[in-house]
Amino acid sequence: MESISLLVLPFIVLFIILYGFKKRVNIYDEFLEGAKEGAITTFKILPNLFAMVFAVNILVRSGFINDVFDFLSNYLNKFNLTSDIIPMCFLRSISGNSTLVLMIEIFNKYGPDSIMGLLASTIQGSSDTTFYVIALYFGSIGITKSRYALPAGLFADFCGIVASFILVSIFFGS
Repeated sequence: MESISLLVLPFIVLFIILYGFKKRVNIYDEFLEGAKEGAITTFKILPNLFAMVFAVNILVRSGFINDVFDFLSNYLNKFNLTSDIIPMCFLRSISGNSTLVLMIEIFNKYGPDSIMGLLASTIQGSSDTTFYVIALYFGSIGITKSRYALPAGLFADFCGIVASFILVSIFFGS
């Protein structure tokens, strides 16, 4: 399987080059134009990215989320879970990297095959970074009125997190 994956990328590049020749497109100029647009987009989204990283660091380092949702500890203990999963539930909609770090911390503390590790993995895979997507991608192309994108995205994240708790409890709970 690894040898197949090593061959796929060169074949894709070769296909693009041959297709460009067939359509009589100046491939190099188009590549440079795309790279130029990519660099411009990168500079446009940097302020949004820095603001997001700054806000996530404040929330994680302050312990605010743990303090606010400390009342859930007793309920989570009934299912052999700890409150270490709570920051991940609330930060998942904001930043994928921060929840990846939290998931790795859960793996180191409880193990990847523990109920906490399985729940963290399921949450990571069943929800998206809604605020990040809206702030970064909508901001980079100039969309200012997201209308239903944020409520729909947050509702989908909520459903994914609730489903994670339910499914991990059903399949792996003790």
